[in-house]
Amino acid sequence: MEKLKQRWGIDSNFQIIVICIVFAITGSSSVYVAKPFLQWIGLSKAAFPDGILGGFLYWTLRILLIFPFYQVLLVIYGWLFGQFKFFWNFEKKMLSRMGLGFLFKNSS
Repeated sequence: MEKLKQRWGIDSNFQIIVICIVFAITGSSSVYVAKPFLQWIGLSKAAFPDGILGGFLYWTLRILLIFPFYQVLLVIYGWLFGQFKFFWNFEKKMLSRMGLGFLFKNSS
């Protein structure tokens, strides 16, 4: 636990528990929240051809569309659970590694 606390820059085991809870809630709820949106834009499994290629396209597009929901919800839940600073820094670091660091260029 000490290595994890040092790596994440946090002080207590309680913060680790809260952070893990936020990650768990965010993953589940991003899929749940995105489902009506995906249906609204016409991304249902029936819209793709049967077979491996259709399934691959469906799941690839679904994951790509769920990703923005996850990013937003992660910061919101982090804020609700009192860990905004950790998750805001986590977001900036993750998006920078994905080549989207320009989104936070003027941010602290």
